[in-house]
Parts: sequence; structure tokens; C-alpha cells
Amino acid sequence: MRKASRLFEIIQILRLARKPITAAEIAETLEVTPRSIYRDIAALQAMRVPIEGERGLGYVLRPGFDLPPLMFTIEETEAIVLALALLARTGDEELKAAARRVNQKITGAVPGPLRQAFQSQALHAWGTVAAPPPAIDLAMIRRAIRDEQKLALDYRDELGRASERTVRPLALIYYSEHAMMVAWCELRQDIRNFRADRVEHCEPVDAFFRGEGNNLRQLWINGWQANAARPLEAEEV
Repeated sequence: MRKASRLFEIIQILRLARKPITAAEIAETLEVTPRSIYRDIAALQAMRVPIEGERGLGYVLRPGFDLPPLMFTIEETEAIVLALALLARTGDEELKAAARRVNQKITGAVPGPLRQAFQSQALHAWGTVAAPPPAIDLAMIRRAIRDEQKLALDYRDELGRASERTVRPLALIYYSEHAMMVAWCELRQDIRNFRADRVEHCEPVDAFFRGEGNNLRQLWINGWQANAARPLEAEEV
């Protein structure tokens, strides 16, 4: 987690806390060391964020400090609730955890009537819940897409044929049963789709395609639109 994101998360944790919370508790939530939290709190205090407390006793955010309010209509709130519920059906464990944090943050920030919409559990997403792919971390794929970093993968297609590929990941498509990675395949010199549950091994390589991602995604979108009759989830290897 980048430091700027971590500082924001600390403020949110303190805003929602009902009692003083220790650096160790914050560190466990953010999966960092308590020493990092001590440094972050000192940095926030230097920026005049009104955090009070000390080591061992815990920290609180003094009343009066807040982030800009989030203003949603009832329909917008319901859309967010349902979108977060749909995320819980994917096999992406990091996104599912992020969805829970989003729900907590928005619940703590919106006015009372809208808070009830988040807490009412009146909207549900139903159906098959995708299992996490056994040999690949979907969070790693998303990071590689953002960083435009190449991936090396061992893949076995639906006919059982094995191959080794170096790919430039462009997009992730989530279905109820599985996830599909769209990538530029350097072996085929074309865009290919790879089912995440058929990847046997995957790791980032020390090579990047920075500045090319948007153009390659547009190439994929143009090709998909030109062949709209073809199912988007078709595996192409």
C-alpha cells in the first residue's frame, strides 16, 4: 500500500473507532508494522491532523476534523450497495476485502437516512460464487495491468495442451464461475484470452510495456466490437 493511501486509511480507521485504537491494531488491519504506523501518525500530526494519544494507550481523532462529505441520492446509494454485493461473488479475495472496507467507509461518512440503506441488507446479489483460481493471484494481475508489467505464465487450455507464454496483461473480466485475463501474447503476437483457473503458474518479469496499455486495450475493444456475435468469454490460445 502506498504511503498516501495508508495515511488516508489511518484517518478513516480513527474516524470510525469508538475508543482509542493502538498502533498495533491499526498495523494489523493495514498489514504493516507498528513502527510504520507510528511514523505515519507522526506525519499526520505534522500536517495538523488532530490525532491525540501515545504509544501503548492508543490514538483518537479529535472531534471537529472530517473529510469532505459524500453526497449520494438513494438510487446512487442502492447502486453502490448492489455493486459491492456483486464483488463478493468474484474469486478476487483482495477486491472482496476492499469492498467490505468501502462499505464501512461510506457507512461512516453518509448522513443517517443513507446509512440505513447501507445497513438494511435489502439488496442482495445471488448466484454462483466464483472460487479463487488455484495457481494465480488476481490481485497480482490487476497490479500488473496498472503498472504495465509483463507476466510469465504456464497455461493449459481446455484440451489439456500446455504452453509457456510471456504476456502483456490488459484487462480482467469477471464471470460468475471464473475470471478471464485479456492480454497481448508475445508468442502469438496477438491479443488472447486466458482463463485464470487454467493458469498453472504466473509471475511478473522484469520487463514493462509502459505507454502501450491503452492502445492495446483499444485494439482489443475494436476487435471485440467487430466480432460482437462471438462470446466475450471465449478462450483464445
